[in-house]
Amino acid sequence: MSTNEKRIWGIHTRDDNLFLSHNVIGIGWAELGDLSVIASDREAFRAKMIEAFPTAKKQGIATMTGQVYRFACEVQIGDYVVFPSRSNRMINIGIVESDYFYVPEAKASLGEYVNQRKVKWLKHIPRTMFSQGALYEAGSAMSLFTIKNYADEYLAALDDDFKKAVISDDSEDESVGATADDIIEATKDFILKELSRQLKGYDLEEFMADLLRAMGYRTTLSPHGGDSGIDITAYKDELPPRILVQVKSGDGDIKETTIQSLKGAMREGDYGLFITLADYTKNAKKYLDNTPIIRGINGTELVELILDYYDKMSDKYTKLIPLKKVYIPVPKEEAT
Repeated sequence: MSTNEKRIWGIHTRDDNLFLSHNVIGIGWAELGDLSVIASDREAFRAKMIEAFPTAKKQGIATMTGQVYRFACEVQIGDYVVFPSRSNRMINIGIVESDYFYVPEAKASLGEYVNQRKVKWLKHIPRTMFSQGALYEAGSAMSLFTIKNYADEYLAALDDDFKKAVISDDSEDESVGATADDIIEATKDFILKELSRQLKGYDLEEFMADLLRAMGYRTTLSPHGGDSGIDITAYKDELPPRILVQVKSGDGDIKETTIQSLKGAMREGDYGLFITLADYTKNAKKYLDNTPIIRGINGTELVELILDYYDKMSDKYTKLIPLKKVYIPVPKEEAT
């Protein structure tokens, strides 16, 4: 079977029974009403979404519009569907058998899946039969999405000899490493994005003071507008050395002259710490290498520190950047 012949869609639900017992797939957004009366173009769907959810943020509107539009207009009869059910931890693979239809009475149900399509379920397969990469792709955060990277594996699952096609008993799942890296990198991207989006100027300085306290430092924030380039003063204990901290929330790389201004504010015996969500120019990195009393931390290194000390940060900031500690599979050589 070729993935070029039919598209493969992944879908999630809070109502496994509806999908499996009634042979349908569905999405919510009942506030939109019957999608078939909306003009079949993305802009018309976007306008309807804004009308139904006037307080939703721009990015949320775009994400919701894309999912609803795909379900109503892009999914075609004959396309394949991959549905991971939570109740029995199975991967259910089916084929779309109908055009979109509206079920107004579904508004009274838990999921409000008023937008539906008929599906013929072809196979129900334990998740343990799939590579970790395939499971990760099917675990997308969206309700409806396309399966691309592991489409061949899901199609191969329809064959009777699928077990031989995946992983033998004496071999390691090669997708584990890539999947773990993807999860880690996605988490780091999320943290840096939230910092950039929610914390500007003095707000980021307060965040950094909290992180330094989590690391065991005593910190004092400089008053607004009168810090002479110093945002935070930190001590490891009651004794010197004093650490002078400058924080930049912009997205431009830090230049050598900016770091020199920090050095100009330092007295003999002081150490400096420069923190940016971005990075440093080539000359700035060279300057930092030649000035060991000043440490530069870029966005990537900052995220690593946040992950290391997240559990010790104040509730204010763990709520701002909500993370959940989980265990993820890694290659065996990394676990030893």
